[in-house]
Amino acid sequence: MNKNINIASYIDHTILNPDKTSADIYKLCKEAIEFNFASVCVLPHYVAYCRNLLDGTDVKVCTVIGFPLGATHTSTKIAEAESAIEDGATELDMVINIAALKNKDYKLVLEDIEAITQFSHLNNAIVKVIVETCLLDEEEKIKICELVNKAGADFIKTSTGFSTSGATVQDIALFRKYCSADVKIKASGGVRSFDFAMELINAGADRIGTSSGIKIVNESR
Repeated sequence: MNKNINIASYIDHTILNPDKTSADIYKLCKEAIEFNFASVCVLPHYVAYCRNLLDGTDVKVCTVIGFPLGATHTSTKIAEAESAIEDGATELDMVINIAALKNKDYKLVLEDIEAITQFSHLNNAIVKVIVETCLLDEEEKIKICELVNKAGADFIKTSTGFSTSGATVQDIALFRKYCSADVKIKASGGVRSFDFAMELINAGADRIGTSSGIKIVNESR
């Protein structure tokens, strides 16, 4: 385990709880600046607020699309993405249509991811595709890797953090095996310690989504 790694640079400092106030988001952004996290990940309502707080810093603004269930129409996700980008988000974490994947409607799943990815790339934003691994079997996990590859998305992401469980080392290793080298991996959901974060990074994770970023950084020291 590499204790010298700059773990903060991997972290999307996250608050997605529906009851958090502007004061909570202000604190999140100030912490992100202090620790130089990769981004803050917030609900769409707070994107413009974060953009203003983080102006002139290296911390990106990330938000969620189709969150947390993924079952909205593609046109709705596009509208969400448009508003988020206009408000200042440069990273979009979109939830796939999980039901469509389980129904083997791969055309719908692919077109959904492609639409958000193409729109986002035209507007200089990156897309992380949330697949909710805890709801998928191994065959479905392998298939979604194939679809994310085809869609040209930037990341595949394990979890919303709002379902039955979160990231596992086994799922990160599976993603690294079946995703193309161009697709990065974000591990999220239940990542609360430096040791676990490092296990995920060593298995292939390029980004960590967590609300425990400060604890993780402090443990790394």
